[in-house]
Amino acid sequence: MDAALTCFAATGYVGTSTAAICREAGIGSGTFFHYFPTKQSLLLAILAHGTEETRAWFAARADDADPLAVVEAYVDHTAEEMSEPRLAGFVRAVGAVMGEPEVEAAFALDSQVLQEGLEPWVARAQEAGQVRGDRSARDLTAWLMVVLDGFLGRLAVDADFTADAQRATLLDVVRRLLAPEARS
Repeated sequence: MDAALTCFAATGYVGTSTAAICREAGIGSGTFFHYFPTKQSLLLAILAHGTEETRAWFAARADDADPLAVVEAYVDHTAEEMSEPRLAGFVRAVGAVMGEPEVEAAFALDSQVLQEGLEPWVARAQEAGQVRGDRSARDLTAWLMVVLDGFLGRLAVDADFTADAQRATLLDVVRRLLAPEARS
């Protein structure tokens, strides 16, 4: 999967052959096809792996006491993952196959897992008075996801916009989005 990520990032989905992935991984095509019947099945495995990592990240925080800290830690964690040098190219590669039903389903599941991971923490932060209460936890979570998706999209199209350089600003935007209403 790591070799495929490297190849997809460098030459795009269409420009990457299974032979190139095998060369990068140092394996034979028989080994490749034993695990992945198609190049798309490998792409789907990469996407599923990311979804499972998100699920595991939130599961590991089940006992954390500060809900806002969990939300902010997830944003920081995401920015750290987005600083992976191959990510922008991989996002562009995946964009080439977004119309494929199985790819769309993988993204829908990833979005659902993120919503289910973030929303309870946002709700707890609301209950604790840590974040604004004028919007539902579901709406605030949706907006968090919009911000993160937009951040990722910008990384994919602008080489001068890097996760490392923009990390603090991303967290600032999230904090401003979630900030409780000013009380008079």
